[in-house]
Amino acid sequence: MNTPNKLTLLRVLLIPLFMLCFLQGEAAGLYLAILVFLIATATDNLDGHLARKYNQVTTFGKLMDPLADKLLITAALVCFLAKDCLYINVWVVMVILARELIVTGIRMIALGDAKVIAASMWGKAKTVSQFIMVVLVMVNEIIFLHIDGGVMVYNYFVLLSVVVATALTIFSGIDYAVKNRNLIQFK
Repeated sequence: MNTPNKLTLLRVLLIPLFMLCFLQGEAAGLYLAILVFLIATATDNLDGHLARKYNQVTTFGKLMDPLADKLLITAALVCFLAKDCLYINVWVVMVILARELIVTGIRMIALGDAKVIAASMWGKAKTVSQFIMVVLVMVNEIIFLHIDGGVMVYNYFVLLSVVVATALTIFSGIDYAVKNRNLIQFK
């Protein structure tokens, strides 16, 4: 197994640690959750860079890298629902999860035809916006621990990040489905 694939697996292995830290609820846990999440995010950037630079792009990496991202974001969203985080509600989570399941389904259909579909520019923008949203929501949780009611100006940044991430999720899902509509046949 090459280094980029090991980094992808590391990202998956960091998910339970992230959840444990976040859900324990105290400031130290939230700070650790942010650190673990940022390390996991860094592995996402690093594994792709190394795979391209050293010509180590594999079918495993093309499939597992986006799946690891989906698992990390899903874990964060589930944690946010469990802690009733500001601006993260069931409909936001459902939109994001529905898109991810649809895109994964299309990728599975392509795999059945021996095709691997790489992430698009919009898919990458969606992932970055979701990562930013997760960090901002976690920082907001820390602010709420220290300042009763949080900071209203910062709350607007959190809301904006949720709106942007959700909009990019919807747009990238539509873009993905349209570009790969030839794979979806109702026979």
